[in-house]
Amino acid sequence: MKRLFRFAAIACSVLILTGTLVVGHYVALGYRMYQDAVFVQNVEEKAGQIRSRDGYIAFDDISEIFLDELLYREDRNFYSHSGVDLVAIARAAWHDLQAGRYVEGGSTITQQLAKNLYFSNEKELERKVAELFVAFELEQSFTKEEILELYCNVVYFGEGCYGIDEAAEHYYGVSAADLNEEQAEALVYTLKCPGYYNPNARLAAEN
Repeated sequence: MKRLFRFAAIACSVLILTGTLVVGHYVALGYRMYQDAVFVQNVEEKAGQIRSRDGYIAFDDISEIFLDELLYREDRNFYSHSGVDLVAIARAAWHDLQAGRYVEGGSTITQQLAKNLYFSNEKELERKVAELFVAFELEQSFTKEEILELYCNVVYFGEGCYGIDEAAEHYYGVSAADLNEEQAEALVYTLKCPGYYNPNARLAAEN
């Protein structure tokens, strides 16, 4: 029995050590990816570049209905977290386990902004770590409203539309300030998969 307990203790120690080494490896790779990204252009410079684009829309000119729907569907704890929502991550992991497949993500809007500003979908594990470092820096550099404003101006809505004002005009012929509840809900739903869930694609599928 003692030998069995000793074997179990050794096995657990090996697993913990291996897990620590693996996690440490990806944290190191992610941190290096983060450093490389912000070395080329820091978050303040990146934000300035985005704000200088034609069609950039200010926070106060975005429909409050859209903003409320966006936060409700994408990041309910946006105003209380510091860039990462551990509750959302745990909830998403539980739902994924229940479904037996990936059905829900736990990324905050700040993390999504970090990805949109700096990263692609490649090298997912280290990219996720790099996103965390950028997200923390964004939270330290900007107000919540500034982060939300930037996100609304860079996020992709399908059919070549980047930013909520361009999407509102493209799909509905209105400005981002004039979106109604139905339009706001449709555009937020589009974010799940812009190519398949944008208003035109969904209308075509229904017909």
